[in-house]
Amino acid sequence: MILAIAAVVVGLALLVWSAGHFVSGSSLVAKHFGIPPLLIGIVIVGFGTSAPELMVSSIAAFQGNSGLALGNAFGSNIGNIGLILGISALIHPITVHSAILRKELPILMGVTVLTGFFFWDNSLRRIEALALLVVFLGLTLWSIWEGLRQKNDALGLKIDHSLESKPVSLKKAIIALSMGLVFLLISSKFLVWGAVILAKSFGVSDLLIGLTIVALGTSLPELASSIIAIRRGEYDIALGNVLGSNLFNTLAVIGIAGVIHPFSVESEVFLRDFLVMAALTLSLFILGYGFKGTGRINRFEGAFLLLSYCGYIGYLINSSF
Repeated sequence: MILAIAAVVVGLALLVWSAGHFVSGSSLVAKHFGIPPLLIGIVIVGFGTSAPELMVSSIAAFQGNSGLALGNAFGSNIGNIGLILGISALIHPITVHSAILRKELPILMGVTVLTGFFFWDNSLRRIEALALLVVFLGLTLWSIWEGLRQKNDALGLKIDHSLESKPVSLKKAIIALSMGLVFLLISSKFLVWGAVILAKSFGVSDLLIGLTIVALGTSLPELASSIIAIRRGEYDIALGNVLGSNLFNTLAVIGIAGVIHPFSVESEVFLRDFLVMAALTLSLFILGYGFKGTGRINRFEGAFLLLSYCGYIGYLINSSF
């Protein structure tokens, strides 16, 4: 038990550290090779912050712990919107200036509906997981096209300013990227092993551990980067982190885990966890899209998102012990 707790704590700490180095290193390497800032923001920063979820869920799927893999993905999406955007909006209201992000909001809603359709029968077949990966590939190609086409998008300008403020040599950027990748793998193995042992010790499902402890831990990179972005006034980066991460979790993380080991889950996963994720995604779409003007998430709405997350976690804990 003590060894498992230590593995989870050390795994989470290493996960946050390695994810930061991986995203920072990959962004700086891309900058050195002349990749457009908007493309870095959408693909590398947005998707890269979900590298912990990908590592953890893939390893869990390889080991046959599908509940942990799925709980990590769903729980991270719920935490990204409820916890991260909730806290970020409480620090400062989030105004959506980027045209790209306004396009990604309905895409995320559509992707969520597609995932719900696949999980309607409480399972995810390998062909359905492959379909998620095909959609992810198409979305990535669209993101690349948008990144190359739109030079003056608000998100791209803020990413460029952020990268210019911390010049690093190509050698140091590659070292940071390599170290981040290696320790991502090591820390994910620690975390999965400890989480499975804890679930067995407390007599709860690995799904619950994935939805709570593991999901919160793998979402810490997004939380840290979003708070830093908010304090710098880079509101589009904070929202972009969450949108990119949730798209990556829903399509790539679940898709890859489903290809490795198809899911078969209890009905409560759809009726409780998926519907909570879908409701928060819909709330984000309504708040952030700005049907009558610029999208904005104010402090009151941020408090609503945060309370929704706390209520969900409280319900999970109360119903499991």
